[in-house]
Amino acid sequence: MSNVIIKATNDQLSQMKAYYRSYLLNKQIPYTSFAAKKDGTTITAYTSGKVMFQGTNAAIEADKWGEAQDKQAKPAKTASSLPKNISQLSVLGSDEVGNGSYFGPLTVCAAYVKRDQLAELRKLGVRDSKELKDSQIIQLADILKKTIPYKLLVLSPEKYNEIQPKYNAVRMKVALHNQAIHLLLKKIEPEKPEAILIDQFTPEANFKKYARLEKNQLQEKLYFVTKGEQYHLAVAAASIISRASFLEELHKASAEAGITLPSGAGTKSDQVAAKLLEKGGMPMLEKYAKLHFANTEKALKLLKK
Repeated sequence: MSNVIIKATNDQLSQMKAYYRSYLLNKQIPYTSFAAKKDGTTITAYTSGKVMFQGTNAAIEADKWGEAQDKQAKPAKTASSLPKNISQLSVLGSDEVGNGSYFGPLTVCAAYVKRDQLAELRKLGVRDSKELKDSQIIQLADILKKTIPYKLLVLSPEKYNEIQPKYNAVRMKVALHNQAIHLLLKKIEPEKPEAILIDQFTPEANFKKYARLEKNQLQEKLYFVTKGEQYHLAVAAASIISRASFLEELHKASAEAGITLPSGAGTKSDQVAAKLLEKGGMPMLEKYAKLHFANTEKALKLLKK
């Protein structure tokens, strides 16, 4: 039996718990976020962020989320590794929205905020999108799109389902961040940012490993930190634009499907998915949902009741 351990961010832990929801084990283990068992592999997620995969398919399951920890590897960069004055620099930031939601697209935005724009963005109320109401996010995003250079990529559920078997969740996000940043760098040429700050969703070494598989590789001036919006408004702006796009796409999809598609991956998503399956089968569901989530199996079970 093989064991694999990876390090996950808080956001990743939430995504993993949603993904393995149908396989959760009803047992209390000290200092754990959750425990699950899927296809002979036991997944134990600890509150420290470490996730252990044990079983015959441990490596396969772990690879969906990140790179196995190497005891000799250098520690991931923390906030202390960032330039001390990064909040005052001209920075290109990137963030994504939708990776933890069963319905809707995966949106990634790269945004460039120059030093002399920081005060203006603060006055506009740009901050962590999680602190803003949806109506505020949509209004702010509209203003930001007219104020700063940005590049937005929207991966529809249909396209997501097409490439998901080839790209694990982490590699998919790396590819999108890498491409959004590359395109924005081209857009602002000959100007160059003083730093590129990515809202961290995987260890730096893992990001660079997958980035090397892409045509346009980013390697210089890259910084990674969780909750990046707290360190520079460029990440906050990218998050707002990404979130607004996600909400708009979800609204359009709801109108097209004839039913309100919820955000997230809870029981409401199971119920709505079951209705879509009843209405148009799997071809209809795959237009609106990320099929590899556990919600799909839950919806199929609801149909049989």
